[in-house]
Amino acid sequence: MPYSLPSFLVVSSLLFCLGMYTVLTRRNAIGILMGIELVLNGAGLNFVAFSRFLEPSQTTSLLSGQVFTLFIIAIAAAEVAVALAIVLSLYSRMKTIDVDEFKKLHG
Repeated sequence: MPYSLPSFLVVSSLLFCLGMYTVLTRRNAIGILMGIELVLNGAGLNFVAFSRFLEPSQTTSLLSGQVFTLFIIAIAAAEVAVALAIVLSLYSRMKTIDVDEFKKLHG
């Protein structure tokens, strides 16, 4: 079954919207991180789909979408590592991962 650009864009939009819904509705720090990952994966799928189905111009190559997606994956991995370290530190101090409780922190 051949796939077309609109089918990839629908899946990418669903991933992005599901991720945004998760970020906006969760109060759990881990759930928010998972939502951010869904948003980034939706953006990466969008880059790959456009690079696959659009004609390359003089300034771009066929692999430009894949290169952007690799950068997104690398940035997402670094973001998750730093965020999980912060969440673990806050959990050891406050014994909760509820983001509303993090507002009670003072310097």
